[in-house]
Amino acid sequence: MTNEITVLATLENISKVTGFVDQHLIAFNCPLRTRIQLKVAVDELLGNIANYAYYPNHGHATIRVDVEKEPTRVILTFIDSGVPYDPLSREAPDISLPARQRQIGGLGIFMVRKTMDSISYEYKNGQNILTVLKNVEPSLSETKGSDQNL
Repeated sequence: MTNEITVLATLENISKVTGFVDQHLIAFNCPLRTRIQLKVAVDELLGNIANYAYYPNHGHATIRVDVEKEPTRVILTFIDSGVPYDPLSREAPDISLPARQRQIGGLGIFMVRKTMDSISYEYKNGQNILTVLKNVEPSLSETKGSDQNL
């Protein structure tokens, strides 16, 4: 099942998109922890598009939500026609340094990379396409239910 939403890439539309994504995750009984991690990814990645892709103007972003079964996984795809930029090419921030000594930027994509199982970028047909994949582990209640059937 594929669903997508296209919005003006602004910070004000992040909550609309996270709500859209969460609605689809709830429909698939996605565990809360995974839903939160995916919502943080949406916040960070759409925030980057809003702040940088079309600066100083705004353009549109499309966010696609795919939920696959066996194995269950969620794939979020972010598509924009802004300035070509591969956020994965940026060096990871040195988180061992005190906050005041760190360079500004890069922490959001770092968090997304740490919480997702896969992340990829391509620039194709004049569009930035960033895809994140999150494997969905069964929730504790699903695991307990299946144990009772053994």
